[in-house]
Amino acid sequence: MPVRFLLVIALTNLINCILFSQISGTVYSESGERLSFATILIKGTTVGTTTDIHGEFAIDLRHEKKEIIASYIGYISDTLTWIKGKTLIFSLKSTSAFLDEVVVSGTMKEVSRMNSPVPIEVFTPVFFKRNPSPNLFTALENINGVRPQLNCNVCNTGDIHINGMEGPYTMVLIDGMPIVSSLSTVYGLMGIPNSIVQRIEVVKGPASTLYGSEAVGGLINVITKNPETSGRLTLDINSTSYQDVNIDLGTRIKVGKSIGILSANIFHFDKIWDVNHDNFTDVTLQKRVSLFNKWNFKRTESRKASLAIRYVWEDRWGGELQWTPEFRGGDSLYGESIKTNRIELIGNYQFPLKEKINLAYSYNFHDQNSVYGTTWYIAKQQIGFTQLTWDKSLKNHDFLTGLAFRYIYYDDNTPVTASAENNNINKPVKTYLPGIFIQDEISFGVKHKLLAGFRYDYNSDHGNIFTPRLNYQWTPTKDNTFRIGFGNGFRVANVFSEDHAALTGAREVVIKDNLNPEKSYNFNINQTSRFYPNFGFLTLDGSIFILTFQTGLLLISSLTPTR
Repeated sequence: MPVRFLLVIALTNLINCILFSQISGTVYSESGERLSFATILIKGTTVGTTTDIHGEFAIDLRHEKKEIIASYIGYISDTLTWIKGKTLIFSLKSTSAFLDEVVVSGTMKEVSRMNSPVPIEVFTPVFFKRNPSPNLFTALENINGVRPQLNCNVCNTGDIHINGMEGPYTMVLIDGMPIVSSLSTVYGLMGIPNSIVQRIEVVKGPASTLYGSEAVGGLINVITKNPETSGRLTLDINSTSYQDVNIDLGTRIKVGKSIGILSANIFHFDKIWDVNHDNFTDVTLQKRVSLFNKWNFKRTESRKASLAIRYVWEDRWGGELQWTPEFRGGDSLYGESIKTNRIELIGNYQFPLKEKINLAYSYNFHDQNSVYGTTWYIAKQQIGFTQLTWDKSLKNHDFLTGLAFRYIYYDDNTPVTASAENNNINKPVKTYLPGIFIQDEISFGVKHKLLAGFRYDYNSDHGNIFTPRLNYQWTPTKDNTFRIGFGNGFRVANVFSEDHAALTGAREVVIKDNLNPEKSYNFNINQTSRFYPNFGFLTLDGSIFILTFQTGLLLISSLTPTR
């Protein structure tokens, strides 16, 4: 290499060292907890970054004094002056501002939490870090009124209960899209790693007016990370004494004006445990890989456009200790083995119009290959969903109206997809569900709000379905909010996919009549108050929840001998 070229490189590096420096530091809470994904901004500019999972940050810029601002939801922002060679240490004080953070699940609009007529609970990664867990399913057990439940001690399938309602009545959304279908409500919840979560919004009670079928007991909306504020590189590895290993790896990618994130999650647990010496696995062995890629596209006038894709592969088994894959489906050793392949696509596009018109769409494909002893359960499900919404504000009225369409394809090897005339002929279930909804949020001054909504859906199998809602909010002071809500939900059951084929192995199940939609009627009262004692602040949040459930399903089951 020419000497002249080496001199140019050395001179360039010297100039960079002189002109450019790196601002670095750490953001803590007043209790000493490192704050992940806090916003860091150079005052008077648009230059900034976010802290990583350990609360640390770094920014490259020209060497001069700068004022640096650190902010985080639920804490008072702080400003420090940086000079060369100084490492900044922020200590942010708590505030009640977390109650005013933006939420979207209650009304399908961005609104302050305290100003939402629908009570919503919000949980950030800081909440889940206090009780580390490898996936969303186990993390939710820390939330009051939300109970993840394992329904099978051998194969480890589970679901999520809200206010006592069974798991299939809970709708799980990813970025507002009903991506988690009946099959994955049982088999796929553990495939959602905490590493892709920006926050989780929980609405208790029916929400079918906005979200349609399945939102009977409540909904859980998983808001994924924003590529623009995610860390450049994140790595999180944890393990336990049971010898399970969970690895989360993420990075931020920029191509032109578009910013994306790529996240990978690997979970490996291959150690057999039999503490009670019954010759059966105490904990299901699992291998899982989840890949997530999300892109935000820069557009004029800050219009939204995003696209995300997620793939999940999982292999789990439980049973007699001597069981190996060679015995899968045989009768010499008992084992339950579940293999899953799943792909999801989520998109959002705001039209370039004066009116705020948005198109959201999603697609998921779920392939299930399971065996319970000698009973095989082979199923495939595809769900396509699209929704067009129009957001319009007029004086004291805030309208939201939309058109929705959902297509469901389901096929398995059980009698549920057999022809009524001949059980030997397979007949996959194909359901078309178009719908229309409208809601109006009416403001009566600054203290009173009334939210009224109505939805109409046409199910190709069950006909017309109507779901109304009514919510009232009274805010006598800025620190006190009182809410009353009424609504109903509906859901179309899929008995075999939701209750998992193992449950039918010891019973003869007879469906006497047609499966009509199941409905619920909900009434709730919520009171939220904030206080400011000398030691900080105190929030009291209480609810009374009444739900009447009406089922359209009649089953007759009788026990038969099993192993």
